[in-house]
Amino acid sequence: MGFEVMTEKRVSRWYFGGIASCAAACCTHPLDLIKVHLQTQQEVKMRMTGMALRVVRSDGVLALYSGLSASMCRQLTYSMTRFAIYETVRDSVADGTQGPMPFYQKVLLASFGGLAGGFIGTPADMVNVSRMQNDVKLPPEFRRNYAHALDGVIRVWREEGIRKLFSGASMASSRGALVSVGQLSCYDQAKQLVLGTGIFTDNIATHFIASFIAGGCATILCQPMDVVKTRLMNSKGEYGGVKHCLRDTAKLGPKAFYKGLVPAGIRLIPHTVLTFIFLEQLRMYFGIRVITAT
Repeated sequence: MGFEVMTEKRVSRWYFGGIASCAAACCTHPLDLIKVHLQTQQEVKMRMTGMALRVVRSDGVLALYSGLSASMCRQLTYSMTRFAIYETVRDSVADGTQGPMPFYQKVLLASFGGLAGGFIGTPADMVNVSRMQNDVKLPPEFRRNYAHALDGVIRVWREEGIRKLFSGASMASSRGALVSVGQLSCYDQAKQLVLGTGIFTDNIATHFIASFIAGGCATILCQPMDVVKTRLMNSKGEYGGVKHCLRDTAKLGPKAFYKGLVPAGIRLIPHTVLTFIFLEQLRMYFGIRVITAT
């Protein structure tokens, strides 16, 4: 007569991804702001440290947190959507098959979650990148001085129409898909491989290694699109579309697509590591208890 062994595991709640991303964004926002400044230079004049010093000298240390409310708003729309789609579907499929999803399915699911999240998060992203972070570069008389992200979204809607809010939506959605493939599916796969060695257990060291790998994958995958997206969002009508922007950027040479790669990696890798460490801690301590018999 066999005995059933009851095992307990914790499953992430659908909104944990958004909360974890917000916490990570609070830590990495200054790096994100500097990355945007570097990408919107017409010619390579400054590097990361020089740009940071210029922002601090001209507007003070708090200027490094310009657009933080828009960044929070973006994480609560874009990241919460992609994590909710990916983790909900992944967990329900895993429950039905009693095993992890194949990698190609993880990639497809992460792509879909990223596309949906990227579209939903476009207004907050546009206000954050094009307006609030870029404001510090403008002379005081030309600054828009949005009070916060919601004020920026409402003012753009009223003054320029809803189409302007979703300018760059196709690029933002495509980038969202690439980042999600790099982060979500690569994190899951890396964690699965690390745990499969038998050396590591499901602890913070495993989460760090897997998220570091995922952050590197995401940076390399999305950097060319990130540069084009930022140029489109900051354009004043000089680009006829994505193809025109791609051609214009290509004239500057292949390196132009990877302009700001180091600061992008310096921002995205720590952001990815912090997001997944926060997410795993939320799951382990506040996740849904699932008891299974084996």
